[in-house]
Amino acid sequence: MDTLWDNIEKLSAVCRAAGAHLPDEELKALQVGKVAEEAGEAIHALHGLKGLTTCGDDHTWSEVQNDLVGAVIAALLAMHYIDPTGARATFDEILQRRTRRGRVANTA
Repeated sequence: MDTLWDNIEKLSAVCRAAGAHLPDEELKALQVGKVAEEAGEAIHALHGLKGLTTCGDDHTWSEVQNDLVGAVIAALLAMHYIDPTGARATFDEILQRRTRRGRVANTA
């Protein structure tokens, strides 16, 4: 069974092939922008869920979650674009640092 990072690596290869005509730095920047786009879709779905859109879109929590996962995938792809060989280790290091407070609270 493929792990999350195995799937990210496969998707990255497909996306990089599609963007092969672009310089590497531009691909990185565009992928970081994709994170914002996907997060924007999640907030749009949330607004639709709460009846706050002017276009009459109705949304569900499931759609919000789908868009949030899209943002996570986009972020992991961006990390892989930035450092294909070190993205996993960098992610693990940052995750450990950013979740330390929760782990410490659980042991208290």
